[in-house]
Amino acid sequence: MSNTSKQLSENNGRLFLQKAFASEQLCLVSKLASSNRITHDGDKGEVNEQHFIDALTAYLPDRYTVAKAIILDSYGQTTDSIDVVVFDRQYTPTLLDNEKHRYVPAEAVYAVFECKPTIHKEYLEYAGDKAASVRRLFRSSVPVPHSDGVKPPKPLFPILCGILATDIEWAEGFGETFRKNHASLTGARKIDCGLAVSGASFDIFEGDGIYTTGPKDNALVFFLFRLLQKLQSLGTVPAICWNAYAKQLSTPK
Repeated sequence: MSNTSKQLSENNGRLFLQKAFASEQLCLVSKLASSNRITHDGDKGEVNEQHFIDALTAYLPDRYTVAKAIILDSYGQTTDSIDVVVFDRQYTPTLLDNEKHRYVPAEAVYAVFECKPTIHKEYLEYAGDKAASVRRLFRSSVPVPHSDGVKPPKPLFPILCGILATDIEWAEGFGETFRKNHASLTGARKIDCGLAVSGASFDIFEGDGIYTTGPKDNALVFFLFRLLQKLQSLGTVPAICWNAYAKQLSTPK
């Protein structure tokens, strides 16, 4: 019996990749659709957040942890609960863990995402506000000893912020109408990337105002590969100053 996937791989490798990765998107669409039978909006949202977390976890290397979390800095400032946080777990522990509730030190964060049923103006602005709440936190960076001496503190990279959803309201996807609304999110409220699993993705990783959009049938994996490349370009997170956290616990004299 012939293996059609193997034959396609040998005859047209590009088409094989397109069809194979398109199936990943179809699987996620099906999982998100199955949550429609959940009658409580909060529970439905949590289920869909977990589907997105699972999708990112499957494609990101083990050096990245993906989870729902609150982000904390050494001054005790916190964000609201963030639906999806991509953070370092190799060098930075989470704090005050209680079952699935955790605080992630701001220094450990690579990226954050807001999850919504659909992308429209109000949810886009909400995601921008969430982005600002993350980016306003203080992050330390200290020198790192190594075999040849001491590396200077690593410069802080901008934390990536995005929005994930099942659908997008605008018929043209991440086209002109979206871009007009997106352009109003500047500074700390900037949204770097977005995905609608129904078949649309965008990012501005190449620079502000330069939009890269993904193919309809492969929006999911195109988005993931672009995110992987961007995360790779950031390198590792800065070395955290644990004394800054310890200082807050000492009694003032």
